[in-house]
Amino acid sequence: MKSATLAAAMPLLLLVACGRAEPVEDLPSQDELAAAANAAAARAMAEAKADTPESRNYVNVERGFSITFPEGWQKDAASSNADGVVYQDPGAGADVRIFWQKKEGDQTLQQIVETVSEGSEGVSGDYIGDNEYRGTANDGEGNNVALRLMKQPDGAIVTASFVYPEMLSEQYQAMAEKTLDSLRIFASKAQTPDGAAVPAAAGNAGTR
Repeated sequence: MKSATLAAAMPLLLLVACGRAEPVEDLPSQDELAAAANAAAARAMAEAKADTPESRNYVNVERGFSITFPEGWQKDAASSNADGVVYQDPGAGADVRIFWQKKEGDQTLQQIVETVSEGSEGVSGDYIGDNEYRGTANDGEGNNVALRLMKQPDGAIVTASFVYPEMLSEQYQAMAEKTLDSLRIFASKAQTPDGAAVPAAAGNAGTR
């Protein structure tokens, strides 16, 4: 009786086995699956970082300003401090410098611009309202300089400069304008009641 039952069940067992059977050699191992998952995760993280504009943002909460640097540029730690930062295009001789300067007596924005431009050639620019200046110049050493100065509500000045070789103007001119356009000023940490940075309502805080 048991033999007859077993014999009757054999075709069903074979059918189930045939339906689930897969060649072992075609299945990836656990190590291969883990390696593939890790590689995919690493690629996703790298792509997310590269595509995120915030990864190129510099925000100085203590001094009340921010700027977005070109992709691929590197920070010059030796030239940077609590008041600002320098970023360079590796091997190209171009850099962006942005620094905060506290108010010095009754010095006007025009006087500060004259001081910053001293020694430069071909200085040209415009004042936008009472608290902003945009201009260009040549440093006399074969480099073009794009400038943007913004005066904060307390009288402090934020100066951003984009310096690049004159022979590479076609490559850098639009990049310089876009970078300086990204400069924003806001109330510094010390100027807010709870110590948190709050964007200033000044009209000169927008792009030109």
